[in-house]
Formats: sequence, C-alpha cells, structure tokens
Amino acid sequence: MNIGMNAMTDKRVSIGVISDTHGQLRPEAFEALRGSDRILHAGDVGAPEILDALAQIAPVTAIRGNVDTQAWARVLPPTDVVEIEGVVIYMLHDLAQLDLKPEAAGGPVVVYGHSHRPKIEEKNGVLYFNPGSAGTRRFSLPISVGRLTVAAGKVKAELIELVSEMDFPAKSGKDKRPA
Repeated sequence: MNIGMNAMTDKRVSIGVISDTHGQLRPEAFEALRGSDRILHAGDVGAPEILDALAQIAPVTAIRGNVDTQAWARVLPPTDVVEIEGVVIYMLHDLAQLDLKPEAAGGPVVVYGHSHRPKIEEKNGVLYFNPGSAGTRRFSLPISVGRLTVAAGKVKAELIELVSEMDFPAKSGKDKRPA
C-alpha cells in the first residue's frame, strides 16, 4: 500500500497508437491495441467504421490525414493536443507540417504518421513517435502499431510489428510466412 503517494505515481496508462489505416482495420492491429486505456489515431483513417471499431476497445482521439477528404472526416481536426496523466501529446499527420516547437509549447510527445515508417526518436527532450502504417503494406515497410505507456509523468514508447496472413498470399504454393 502506498499511503501518501500522489495518485499520478500509482497510475499506469496504456495508449494504443495507430495511423494510416486507409480504411482497413486488420484483426492483428485490433488485438494489439486491446487493453489500451486510450487510442490515438494519427490520420489517414480512411473510413468512419475504423474509429467505431477502435472505440469498442477504448476512447479514441483521431486527427485527419491527407486521404481523409470525405464529408465524414470534416469533424476530425488536422491536429490535436491530448493530455494524459500530466503528459502533453501533440498529434498531427505529417511531421513536415509541424508549425511549432514542441519543446517550447510544453509538449514532450509528438505523435504523427503519413510516412508509413515506424519510428521512435528523441530530440531536444521531445519524443517523436510514428507508429507506422496499420493498413495495406506499402513500399516493403512493416505493418505496425504502437504503444505509449505513461507512468509517474514519464513516457515509454514501443513499436509493435504485425504479421498477417493477408501479407503472405500463397501464389506459388510456397508458404511465404516467416518461420
């Protein structure tokens, strides 16, 4: 029992991070995000059903990406700021469009997508986190989602690579799945 400790130090929050679904929610992505306390979608959602499905797991905060041009997507902001357990997370789809200095704005985490390249990088005390693409495989890049774990005001980032039967069609009769 932790008597007298601040509630923030006791609570651990799991944040599922997904991007670039392009209208496809893979079962593997859904399972990888299960158990999240919150889900952040960094744009290129592709269809409103994706957000509805993710909301079955946890509350969702989503932003609009460059392919989210249909009428349903107009309610999604191009950027958002989320505060979870005292940690500020700035969300945008394309990191090249970052128009502020997160370290000056008090945002220790920037979540983005667009490139389909999963990446965890720290610069000037700011964590830049791209979960990669969870939609259709493109450019021989991995299919992935991410997880941010917030505890005691600190953030840990993790990339989760997904393997799907959809990525290994049996065209030649050979099983192309990794061993």
